[in-house]
Amino acid sequence: MPGADGTILITGARAPVALHLARLLQGAGHRVILADTPARPITAASKAVSRYHRLPPPRFEPRAYADAVEALIRAENIGLVIPTCEEVFHLALAWRGRAMPAKLFTPDIELLAQVHNKHGFIRLAERLGLAVPETALLGSRDDIEAVRERSRALVFKPAWSRFASHVLLRPPPQALDAIAPSLAMPWVAQRFVEGEEISAYAVACEGRLKALALYRSLYRAGKGAGIFFERVEDDAARELVERIVAGTSWTGQISFDLMREPSGRVLPLECNPRAVSGLHFFRDPARFVDAVLGDAPEVTPDLSAPQTVRLAMWIYGLPAALRSGGLGRFRQAMREGQELLDWPGDSAPVKAQWPALAEIAGVALRERISLQAASTRDIEWNGPG
Repeated sequence: MPGADGTILITGARAPVALHLARLLQGAGHRVILADTPARPITAASKAVSRYHRLPPPRFEPRAYADAVEALIRAENIGLVIPTCEEVFHLALAWRGRAMPAKLFTPDIELLAQVHNKHGFIRLAERLGLAVPETALLGSRDDIEAVRERSRALVFKPAWSRFASHVLLRPPPQALDAIAPSLAMPWVAQRFVEGEEISAYAVACEGRLKALALYRSLYRAGKGAGIFFERVEDDAARELVERIVAGTSWTGQISFDLMREPSGRVLPLECNPRAVSGLHFFRDPARFVDAVLGDAPEVTPDLSAPQTVRLAMWIYGLPAALRSGGLGRFRQAMREGQELLDWPGDSAPVKAQWPALAEIAGVALRERISLQAASTRDIEWNGPG
């Protein structure tokens, strides 16, 4: 699958999952190139990376981005491109519009868009015979009025969104006055599901599951991305993931937000067709790469200890602990959690967090947005058109 010299391009170098994937691939003997739009992503400092290339922002300059990716593939003799973040959509569009000289490790844009849309994904899961929470598409003020009286039993969120941004969790009816859905920017109203949230990270090839990690996030950056997570095992969650990847003939990385009800039934909530933090539970390069890029059977996670990014815990976890009175729990988590950026003989990315954070903070200040919003501003994809 990779080029003649085993060269693989990983995009989304800003993300810790891109760093982790680079280490796994390099450890299995591949030459790894990284690319992204920031000047100083953490992954660029890693010894696992042969070279880092800076790209134009795909959200704002899609043609220049596609041109740069194609030129990079040809210059570096790259045979495989693995997206890790939301640039996956921009890459899929580039692959659809031109004859790229490398394989893209992801489905086509139509399937990506369907699972990324919070209403489209639920309808897909329903067609595959899975139990789903009641989910309605909101495309107008009339649609809002139709569910207003039941708002306390619902979760409202944009159909295209990330990091749980703009989510209204069981809001009072008057809070819906702030929502202005449209056909171009729809929202969904989904039944609030009581239970335990489970996150899933998976890799599949032609509908066959090749890697799976189930986990739960004990601390988050705001309402969104997990920053301290521990593994869980759940047969119903595994079956759900297997049925979706098989039913879509999925190839590539995919992740899910699931909810385990008190009865044990697991319901799908959302899908992100990209890498997420469950990847960090895989640490054996040969086993992982032989499974996901070769013919070896499914690989299981290597780690059982909780994983965390300590800098993120100080920024987000400590304030949350102080607000909730959970300082003792926070201290225990910091003792038990393993720093996921640590890797034998490759310490530079830990220090590289500071200039990477400074660059994101500069964007946040300039655009007057949150750190989270700034971290993906230039790669966001909010649906066709």
